[in-house]
Formats: sequence, structure tokens, C-alpha cells
Amino acid sequence: MNQLDATKSGFLGCIGICIFIFIFLYVRNTIPDESKEEPTYPESTDCGFYPDEICSALFEGKGAAPQIGQLCQQNTHQPEITPCLGTPGSCNCSLIFQGLHFITRSLSAEEGNFSLAYIITIHKELAMFVKLLRAIYVPQNVYCIHIDEKSPQNYKTAVTNLVDCFENIFISSKRETVIYGGFSRLQADINCMKDLVSSTFRWKYVINLCGQDYPIKTNKEIIQYIKSKWNGKNMTPGVIQPAHMKYRTHQSYKEYVHQGNAYVYPTKKEKKDPPHNLTIYFGSAYYLLTRQFVEFTLTDVRAKDLLEWSKDTYSPDEHYWVTLNRLRDAPGATPNAEWEGHIRAIKWKDMEGVVHNGCKGHYVRDICVYGLGDLQWIIESPHLFANKFELTTYPLVMECLERRYRLKVLNQAEVPLESHWHLQETCYFNMKINI
Repeated sequence: MNQLDATKSGFLGCIGICIFIFIFLYVRNTIPDESKEEPTYPESTDCGFYPDEICSALFEGKGAAPQIGQLCQQNTHQPEITPCLGTPGSCNCSLIFQGLHFITRSLSAEEGNFSLAYIITIHKELAMFVKLLRAIYVPQNVYCIHIDEKSPQNYKTAVTNLVDCFENIFISSKRETVIYGGFSRLQADINCMKDLVSSTFRWKYVINLCGQDYPIKTNKEIIQYIKSKWNGKNMTPGVIQPAHMKYRTHQSYKEYVHQGNAYVYPTKKEKKDPPHNLTIYFGSAYYLLTRQFVEFTLTDVRAKDLLEWSKDTYSPDEHYWVTLNRLRDAPGATPNAEWEGHIRAIKWKDMEGVVHNGCKGHYVRDICVYGLGDLQWIIESPHLFANKFELTTYPLVMECLERRYRLKVLNQAEVPLESHWHLQETCYFNMKINI
């Protein structure tokens, strides 16, 4: 053996010994010693002061936070938020107000003098609905809840039991079987609008939400945004209908519901031109509308005829409001607007790498269901609300957002705080809340 071969042999032998020692030490340290009792650690040692510290790290975009949060989330019991709502009379209204932490007084004079109306269309996830409602609830606002007719009866019962405790929350007088992309979705909003206009509440603007939305801005911030940017105006982001969207209104569509299946399908029938020679726009189904504009849509002949014409179009809520709001004589109209207005923060799949850094949860119909890694993007968004959330899939996402949002609301309050308004007794957030 020459000197080079000897050197190689010695080197390889050294590597072999090192690998053996490493494996021995690894195995020795990973096999539990059954003679010793497994140590128990306090919650603050395992995941910090859960969930506040991990939420702070997620909001600040720290790299390892989503992985740590996922592990902590799996090992943490999620308490039932609505244990008594399923049975009529099983919990009284006082328990609902205090146990579910509803804010029961106006938090400032500015808010008390500016009443908003909300239309909330829901069909599933009762706990998510409760979290949304208690986030946006204040006693000077009014709320119309549309429950999908095809929702289970126990779901309808639970929502009714909750709503019955509030004078300013009611269920729409007429319910629709809502089908994705169908006219029924637009009709559900109109049903609530009719109820809101005929109610005794003197609201100034109406905002529509679905059960998978959650606010980013507080009630005070929403009012201030309206006053500064949209005072007396409607917010309906959208543009003249692009060529690739004309299929939605150039042929007739029908809704199909049978044995649990519900969908919209195209027919071979071509549609006539829009009534009154209206120019059709395409935009967001979400809006912020003045009371005067809502009354206009319910009474104006052009609005009524457009509604009738839209009954067999695809996803008419994405052209109806924006088309009417571009009429120059409509109350609060914005005829020259395009995509202006920060209504909803949504991560669309086709916008990945353009306006956002990708979905950290998963996509449903090309819309991101937010995961833990999306939290920083959400709170830094200028929008009023965000969509879409799934409480059962990503519970820590909602836990973090809800805690931060309530702290922000209470920090802005101009009245003495009541103890049951707090979601937690002690706060361990180590970040600025008012951003």
C-alpha cells in the first residue's frame, strides 16, 4: 500500500468511526428512558404564551412561525364557542351577551351618530359566523342575516336562537336556496335590502358580507374611511365588461337543484340586449352603498328591468351593482370609477406573484383560503374586510385575527370598557396593535 492509499484508508476509517459515534449518540438521546418519568412542561414553555406570542410572530412574518404555529395548534384544545345555541331556551340572552363577548354600547360619539347596515349571507360553520358577527357588532348598527334555505335545520335553529337576543339583528323575511354563480345569490341581498329599507333603523350605508369574511378595519376605521374617501358615494369596484367575460351575459343560464346537487349551467339560448341600452359592467360582488342608492335600486324602472334581465345570467351580482352605480343620475353614483375602493382583501390565484406572494393555505375556486403564513399580508392590507377563511381547517388563523382585532377595537374605544368585552383576561401580544 502506498502512502496515498494509506492516507485514504485512514481518512475513510475516521469517517466511519465518526458516523458510528454520531448514530450512537443520536439513538441514545432519542430513545426515551422508561425508568424516568416523562417531564411535563407548562403551556408557556411549549408554545410560549399561546396563542398571543405565536400570533405576534405570525403577524410580523417571522420565518419559522407558521411551522411552530401548526404544531402548537394541533396540540391545543379548541373550546366550543356555541355549546347552547342548538337548543331553544338552553341559554339566556345575558349568557350570550357576556359569554360570547358582544360589545353592548357604542364605543364613541362618532360611531354612535353613523349607523351602518350589514347583509350577511351564511350557510355553514356556525362558530365562524359567531366570530364574524361579534367582531362587527355594535348596538347602533343593524344586521340582516340571510340563511341559505338548504342549510340544515339545526343550523337555522342555532342562528335563530342567537339572533333573537338582539333588537338590531334579524333574519331576512324571505330566504333563497343560494347556488354559486346563480341569480339566487343576488336575490338574497335584495331580500335583505327590502327588509332594511322598511325597518325603523336609520342607517346610512349598507355593506354585504358572507360567512367566510372577517374584518380588518374596525367600525370606527370603516366610518372614517367612508367619510374621507366615499362620503355620499357608492363603492362598487369594476370596469366595462371585458370581452372574456361576455359569456356570462350573452347566453342564458339556469339554476339546477336536485337531491343535494346545486349548480348553474349554460343553455343554448342567446340573450337579448340589456334593457334601456344599458352598458354592462363587470366587477366585485361586494359593495358599500348609500341608503339612497339602495332605495333607487328597489324603485327605478331601469334597475327593475335590469334585475329581470339578469335572472338567467351567470353570477349577476358581479355586474348588477356596478352597472347601476355607473348611471350618472343614480344617487351616489361613481360613473368614472374603475377598481377604486378597498372593500375586500382577496388572494386570487391568477394574481399570484403580481399583487401577492402566494396562498399559504389552499385555493378554492381560485380564491385563497388563508393559512398561517398569510396573516402578515392580511393585516397590512388597506382593505376593510378579508376573504376567505375556514375556521375548522385553520383555527389558529381566526384565533390570531380575532384576538388582535378585539384588542384594536378596545384600544380605540372612547368609553369605559366593560369586563366581558375582553376575549382574554391577560394579553401577551408583543407587537403594535394599532396599525
